[in-house]
Amino acid sequence: MKKFPTPSINQAASILHKGGLVALPTETVYGLGADARNPKSVAQIFTAKGRPKNHPLIVHIADAGQLAKWAQNIPKAAWQLAEAFWPGPLTLVLPRLDDVPDEVTGGLDTVALRVPNHPVALALLNAFGGGIAAPSANRYGRVSPTSAEDVHEELGDKVDMVLDGGRCSIGIESTIIDLSTSQARILRPGKITEQAIIDVLTSSVIGTSNIPISCPGSKPSHYAPQALVILASREDAVQQVKEWHERGQRVGLLSSHRLTGLPKNVTWLSFSRSVEEQAYELYQRLRQADHLNLQVLVAVMPEAIGVGHALCDRLQRAAGRGNEKTKTYAQF
Repeated sequence: MKKFPTPSINQAASILHKGGLVALPTETVYGLGADARNPKSVAQIFTAKGRPKNHPLIVHIADAGQLAKWAQNIPKAAWQLAEAFWPGPLTLVLPRLDDVPDEVTGGLDTVALRVPNHPVALALLNAFGGGIAAPSANRYGRVSPTSAEDVHEELGDKVDMVLDGGRCSIGIESTIIDLSTSQARILRPGKITEQAIIDVLTSSVIGTSNIPISCPGSKPSHYAPQALVILASREDAVQQVKEWHERGQRVGLLSSHRLTGLPKNVTWLSFSRSVEEQAYELYQRLRQADHLNLQVLVAVMPEAIGVGHALCDRLQRAAGRGNEKTKTYAQF
């Protein structure tokens, strides 16, 4: 992790106070940050990203003690999860206070809150002294950034300052859990798994596995490269590659194993064997597909167990098979 100079943190905090935008590193992905209490500043996020204004944003806070500044009727489960996983890649959806701007919540009666586990993000939050609304620092629907270079590539001069905190250590977005009703419900899988949450709460949780990934009216693709993403099992991946290659398409294969029988001129984008490493690598590989000008990317799906469930979710969405029923909170 890079050691970050205090003057840069203070400069970034000043930009936020003046209503500007700052891209900041977290352990998950880079976020595009604005003063969460300033509706005009928050509106700039949507403009820079090209993001629909009815989509809520995550508010990043410095510690769990700030929960009561944003949420009301906070259940015991929220404190238990905060104690177990904050700072860390878990977002809590809670009943909002009335003074939380609608621009942050998308007009919903809930607010999403997280304490990031990154020294630069925490330093900025403490220097700024308030909540920072920060979705991923990329154009809407595109691959989330995991480095400062990715942010520059995505947003250019649309952001006032980019804090370079190195490459994100996790590489996929946080787990989101809705605690605004009596039944806890996971809205987006991430590194913190359903079982890990159940172990803390010692009670049942509605997981995303209980809602069909592909369903009528599925939303447009998200976390997506320019290439068409085709999902395949290891057994049928080579055949999929051959079919697209025969159509004259520039094809790549994303898999943890080099498969035999691939046509010439097909690029293998290698994945590590462990799902944790694959999560770290996923968005790098999707960006690599863009840099190689691939037209089709055949992706071998990992096993949907533990963090592998989050990987499958991101690949499903990259392929345009996202879950319409949870789209409001699926795109933080």
